[in-house]
Amino acid sequence: MSLEARASTGGLSPLEQLRYARQIIELESQTLAKVARRLGPEFCRAADCIFYCRGSVIVSGIGKAGLVGQKIMATLASTGSRSHCLHPAEAVHGDLGRVHSEDVMLILSQSGETEEVLRMLPSIHEMKVPIIAITGRADSSLGKAAQVVIELGPVQEACPLGLAPSTSTTAMLAVGDALALVVSQMRHFGAEDFARFHPAGSLGRKLSKVQNHVRPLQQCRIASDRHTVREVIVSASLPGRRTGAIMLLDDEGKLSGIFTDSDLARLFERRGDRQLDEPIRNVMTANPCTVPLGAMMSDAVAIMAERKISELPVVDAQGLPVGLIDITDLVSRLPGDTLLSHPLQPTPSAHPSETGPTGFPFRVFDEPREGVPS
Repeated sequence: MSLEARASTGGLSPLEQLRYARQIIELESQTLAKVARRLGPEFCRAADCIFYCRGSVIVSGIGKAGLVGQKIMATLASTGSRSHCLHPAEAVHGDLGRVHSEDVMLILSQSGETEEVLRMLPSIHEMKVPIIAITGRADSSLGKAAQVVIELGPVQEACPLGLAPSTSTTAMLAVGDALALVVSQMRHFGAEDFARFHPAGSLGRKLSKVQNHVRPLQQCRIASDRHTVREVIVSASLPGRRTGAIMLLDDEGKLSGIFTDSDLARLFERRGDRQLDEPIRNVMTANPCTVPLGAMMSDAVAIMAERKISELPVVDAQGLPVGLIDITDLVSRLPGDTLLSHPLQPTPSAHPSETGPTGFPFRVFDEPREGVPS
């Protein structure tokens, strides 16, 4: 590498940059392994303290430790433990009023001697709020003031000067994650609980309930299974974009079958014109695959992917239809999204005309193709 090129990269060749980057990550991973082995009864006491907390977990730290604390607070909150952040400098200027006697303080400081942190400790003791400390030394001022101490031990910072918090903050973050997720397990915090706290975005949609995505019954094509195919096709028409399936009901109003546009196309292909004037129950798909009201949307999508279907009826506990999940509705609502964690595969078909360029079923009634009798 020329001198000019080395100067433009800060004097490090690409090989040297990668070597140094790998050393940093390896050093931090080795430290995490040591911290993991060091965990003992104090960690369990800290987890119990958070689990039995009747108020909130108040996370505090300053500088890089404070930023790590914000992430730990967010993880606690999203996994079932009510949590807030408290800036140490603001705490002694009135924000201690946010702390309640039923809360628990989780304080982060590698040295355990941070001035702003130590300044708020007497007031916390006055309020009789228990303190969990994540710190480098149990015999530090913070460690001595805390009821529970998770000691990280001596940590070599990855910074070449040994000054910038790097390895120590990585260790704090890992311990904080461990605390939040262990307590989450203790609470038996499940996917439905997680969904309640994550209603927005791709993740929220994956974890949401089918009723949040179902096409309501008044917008679906429904008919009695006693009617003929011709009568059903005419009577089940709706304005706007229609679904590709008609839900068919028995005499009790329960879902008995489903009839799709592809089923109609196959009738014509088989020259089954006479069946158009027979009861639709003779040609419908009886006892179709359904999903119950209240099911997770991710489960519904998995069913559609596994069965390779584009429409999925949603029924209540009595078997009465409440709506329909239509793949085209999902695609239109989630452009570029990842809700379809189980990608729908093209439906295999013996009829090439049923499959469009994307591989999904569709039917185009056009002029007779060459070589195909009209």
